[in-house]
Amino acid sequence: MAFEKVKRSEDYSQWYNNIVNNADLAEHSAVRGCMVIKPYGYAIWEKMQQELDRKFKETGHSNAYFPLFVPKSLFEAEETNAEGFAKECAVVTHYRLINDPKNKGKLIIDPDARLEEELIVRPTSEAIIWSTYKNWIQSYRDLPILINQWANVVRWEMRTRLFLRTTEFLWQEGHTAHSTEQEAIEETLQMLDVYANFAQNFMAIPVIKGVKTANERFAGAIDTYCIEGMMQDGKALQMGTSHFLGQNFAKAFDVKFANKLGNQELVWATSWGVSTRLMGALIMAHSDDDGLVLPPKLAPIHVVIIPIYRNEEEFNKVTEIALKVKLELEGKSLSVKFDNRDTHKPGFKFAEWELKGVPVRIAIGPRDVENGSVEVVRRDNKEKQIMNMADLANKINHLLEAIQDNIYLKANTFLDNNIRPADTWEEFIELLDAKGGFVSAHWDGTSETEELIKEQTKATIRCVPLQNKLEEGSCIFSGKPSVQRVLFARSY
Repeated sequence: MAFEKVKRSEDYSQWYNNIVNNADLAEHSAVRGCMVIKPYGYAIWEKMQQELDRKFKETGHSNAYFPLFVPKSLFEAEETNAEGFAKECAVVTHYRLINDPKNKGKLIIDPDARLEEELIVRPTSEAIIWSTYKNWIQSYRDLPILINQWANVVRWEMRTRLFLRTTEFLWQEGHTAHSTEQEAIEETLQMLDVYANFAQNFMAIPVIKGVKTANERFAGAIDTYCIEGMMQDGKALQMGTSHFLGQNFAKAFDVKFANKLGNQELVWATSWGVSTRLMGALIMAHSDDDGLVLPPKLAPIHVVIIPIYRNEEEFNKVTEIALKVKLELEGKSLSVKFDNRDTHKPGFKFAEWELKGVPVRIAIGPRDVENGSVEVVRRDNKEKQIMNMADLANKINHLLEAIQDNIYLKANTFLDNNIRPADTWEEFIELLDAKGGFVSAHWDGTSETEELIKEQTKATIRCVPLQNKLEEGSCIFSGKPSVQRVLFARSY
């Protein structure tokens, strides 16, 4: 193919960029730091959306939509949240452009059109949503409120990378209100489980569930829970977060309810979200030097059928069978592409659909028609086999299940092999530099030590794993007593 190839082992960053570009997933836009998600990339995101949305609704949540703009006074109401996002905020100050009297054909901001109050372009929606919830909640009968919204947000990033970190990105954000602390905590953990289930069973990415340290906690949260994945270069990626917000936002916006005794209480809150960063995770966790490797459950196209022929007569015979196969597979709810373009040779098509990560490729030529068979190649391990066309749809369905399982198994083995303990500072540094991955090590529990480790190694505490076993030891940096190991890694 005419696409530039870079080996994953030689230049991981360029390898990633090439896949995003060559597989037609996304491209840089005319707006600095923003991306255009192309149809094939968006089709994968839609598959993610559909499954997550189904899971949200199964757990009792409803979708709604809130404004893109947040008045500055509302944004400032919860101080910790405002301070946490202040440096990333885009701010609207004026509402009109006028012709420049000094430069014909150019527009300038109308100085007389300044807003009475600046508007923040949402970096997250807690402020606007909790100012709204104040109007919705009067009594315990109004609770719980279980709302999700699919939206875009803006965070003014200095260094951007397609899908992983862009100035504007797509996400979902859940915002729930509860009458008790226990109910809110249960909601937080339930949604963490939803994310972990989706990552493992649909994205085929094993994840570690844990809680963030105070330094890494969401601004305004009491506790932030996360799922952490391991990419093939040994770096960690935070793939989703679920926050127990306590009563912080209820206090900031005076959101109270009358309990069953008629007494006024503050509402308890959660928020949780995943974003188009999951697209980056999908690419980095599974793909190889030939392009994308997509788990079948998220592949926009499950099967591509490529005809092999030398003349029009052979093309017609092959096409007749190919269309029958296509119809049979579609009868099993599979998405099938019959690539009958006469502008490209089969070899080009093989490479193109391999690059795009289509899980199964079927080739049909004149000899296959005579033999009543097809050539089947699976994308995950390149294995080729000849299948009889009898009961082909069921065979392909079983093959897709095997591919999904194999992709997960490979990623899980990689994760298991890349969690290593370190008991000394020297060992910690050596593992980070030579091996990467998660380093399980003791930490004294202080923010100061955590920050010093980050400054010296660029490694952060990714999480304290849930149900972490207690184990007495000494902090790798300070030597002070520690009661458990935590997971460190360099990350995206």
